[in-house]
Amino acid sequence: MKIFFEIRKQKYLEALDKLDRGKAVDILVKDLKVFASLNEDLFKEMTMLLTLDNFRENDQLSNYRDTKTARAIMLIELKKLFEANPLFREKLQLPSIRGSRLRMLINQSLNWQHSLCSNPRQNPDIRTLFVDHSCKNSNDSFAQLAASNQLIGSPPQIEGFLPMGANGPFQPASAPFQTPLTTWMSNPSIVTHPAVAGGGIGFASVTNPAASSKGLGDSDDMYKTRFSGASDRVILPIINTGPKSHTMMFNPTDELPKTVARTLNQGSVPTTMDFHPIQQTLLLVGTNVGGISLWEVSSGEKLVSRHFQVWNIGASSMMLKATLIKDPCVSVKRIAWTLDGSLLGVAYSKHMIQLYAYRGGNDIRQHLEIDAHVGSVNDLAFCYPSKKLSVITCGDDKTIKVWDVATGARLYTFEGHDAPIHSVCPHSKENVHFIFSTSVDGKIKAWLYDMMGSRVDYDAPGRSCTTMAYSADGKRLFSCGTNKDGESHIVEWNENEGLVKRIYQGFYKRSLGVVQFDTTKNRFLAVGDDHSIKFWEMDNVNLLTSIDAEGGLPASPRIRFNTEGTLLAVSANDNRIKILATVDGLRLMCTYESRSLIASGSASETVTKNEDKRNLEDAKPKLAEDVNSTKTCTKSDKISRLIYTNSGTSILALATNAIHLLWKWPRSDLNLSGKATTKITPQLVQPPSGITMINDLTEAKPEEALSCFALSKNDSYVMSASGGKISLFNMMTFKTMATFMSPPPAATYLAFHPQDNNIVAVGMNDSTIHIYNVRVDEVKSNLTGHSKRITGLAFSNVLNVLVSSGADTQVSNSFCIA
Repeated sequence: MKIFFEIRKQKYLEALDKLDRGKAVDILVKDLKVFASLNEDLFKEMTMLLTLDNFRENDQLSNYRDTKTARAIMLIELKKLFEANPLFREKLQLPSIRGSRLRMLINQSLNWQHSLCSNPRQNPDIRTLFVDHSCKNSNDSFAQLAASNQLIGSPPQIEGFLPMGANGPFQPASAPFQTPLTTWMSNPSIVTHPAVAGGGIGFASVTNPAASSKGLGDSDDMYKTRFSGASDRVILPIINTGPKSHTMMFNPTDELPKTVARTLNQGSVPTTMDFHPIQQTLLLVGTNVGGISLWEVSSGEKLVSRHFQVWNIGASSMMLKATLIKDPCVSVKRIAWTLDGSLLGVAYSKHMIQLYAYRGGNDIRQHLEIDAHVGSVNDLAFCYPSKKLSVITCGDDKTIKVWDVATGARLYTFEGHDAPIHSVCPHSKENVHFIFSTSVDGKIKAWLYDMMGSRVDYDAPGRSCTTMAYSADGKRLFSCGTNKDGESHIVEWNENEGLVKRIYQGFYKRSLGVVQFDTTKNRFLAVGDDHSIKFWEMDNVNLLTSIDAEGGLPASPRIRFNTEGTLLAVSANDNRIKILATVDGLRLMCTYESRSLIASGSASETVTKNEDKRNLEDAKPKLAEDVNSTKTCTKSDKISRLIYTNSGTSILALATNAIHLLWKWPRSDLNLSGKATTKITPQLVQPPSGITMINDLTEAKPEEALSCFALSKNDSYVMSASGGKISLFNMMTFKTMATFMSPPPAATYLAFHPQDNNIVAVGMNDSTIHIYNVRVDEVKSNLTGHSKRITGLAFSNVLNVLVSSGADTQVSNSFCIA
């Protein structure tokens, strides 16, 4: 009430000051008279002001200056009243936010609003937030005109309104029109170089994967249900077959490599790492003293170690020779494999790059040495701009160069940066090849292989020293970096507009050094920051999780995923490298480790090398100090049952000795889908725990035993029997979830219900069929009709029936399973 009184009193005094007595009387009667009952003397005194030529003659109002000053004083008094009110306590302090926050909220509102449209506009106008609207149909006149003219832009923006994406650094400059990237990509010969910074980027749709030096991840993997525990009663997920089905909630962090599986002692500080694209347990490492190493992370064995040296000092430039004489210390700035893993490139801090040919095992051979740049070579990447393998380099001399890998000839030189170039990112879309480059002053440029200069020129977020990378499918572009003030930024770009699409949150402290990042599975982003590894889902700007890998990480650790995202290499203190793994990564490591043991076991008892003989024990891989001893592999007997998994990526077998074997096809350049193929050999999967899926043979009669198994629709569980109890196994961990139904009679055939993994049909040796509910550990019904053992069972995917066959050569009538 006092707040209302102060406001109306001020209006009353302003009316008197303007000599508008009619308005003053109106305010006095309509607004202030209600307070007469509370303080009659005050109301009378305010009424007497009407009789004065100047209300300042009143002693209490003698200090009244003007309207502006009086309002300022009133606001101070009102603020005190608000603060004194207990209802507003701790609610008046606005949070401290950055200036770009409002722009980001506006953009998010626009994105949300237009996502509800049947024909969402790609560049919506901010004014649509003020009204209910629907975007125009794609077949209207403006849309047709825009589709037919590459130079037409979005509708003109009214001054004072923020455009879509204004929260990013790629803000449109004041130019007659924007030059979309699609223009210079699709018709580069006739498009002039846009000199004005800030021209919008517009990418065409992706039809081919990225042609870059390394795929930074893998295609999206299906979620797999994780089930823990080993109680007798388990509840399996119901298959989602329609809108009425129930879905399971999954924890996305289960797909991340979090388990420290190996710790490698490098001997010097790792500066750059890269996994082999096909043999995904081979890790290439470059160090701060110029050395390179090749590790087999499954066993912890260092296969190759090379120190820096110039191969042909006579052919080197005088500047390189003088530099090495003045300061012989050299570090590795970047190390990378080609897509097929046959070559590896090393960029050094002194002028040089060196290429090695890799023949497998520990066989790497010198291939090509290039005196590439003046000063440090900061990055390199492989590409195929003209169907010929080339290597791109950049350096402190502010240039980008492209070299023929076969001959070492320089093919292109790009100039235009005003500061040393930090990184390069080659890519291709619709057979048009181009390069993104970033410099230490926070500039981003794009180049075509035509020597016509940069096509775009933008500021990186926060003017950061930035690295750019595409997702493995080539459809999403990300950048991550740190500026001089230690502020780190990781963002996703809108390829159609050249604007920042997402700004990921989670950098709470100033970073020490430039942070490194990587992507995997077309789904996750990872950054080494604040003595930990931070993870984001690509579609969520909020930090997903952060792990410290059991401690001992530097402030900004180096990180690198393998191609499938199952392993993550992280640099650690004391010159170490930690290998983090998912469940699949642990299986992968055990598979390669088992192969190594088998190879060692089949070797001769002595190994001859450099004409010296050593005992076989000396020839075994030397493990890192903190690597556990290897697990022995369980030998299996003859195979009695064999099946493809429903995903088509693996083979599951059941041997006559009740042991299950699982082979999986790895993803590679020869098998991008990871499904069954004759081009490569599947790998035997075995968890590092050494657990083997073995059926319970208690009370089994070997002479009468018939092996059988059934796989759930999502490939997460297998139910199996070999004459004894029926066993339920988790396919992710190989753990036994439950055992039930002791013989006799023994199970001879098993089948999961197609809509509910908790229902299983069990065919018996005594010709009966049991419908068993795993959830409640109970046989729901017994079906009879055969005279000999059951040899086959099949549920209908549509009808609620089960068909069976028996050794009596009869196919039964359909049974209702209601």
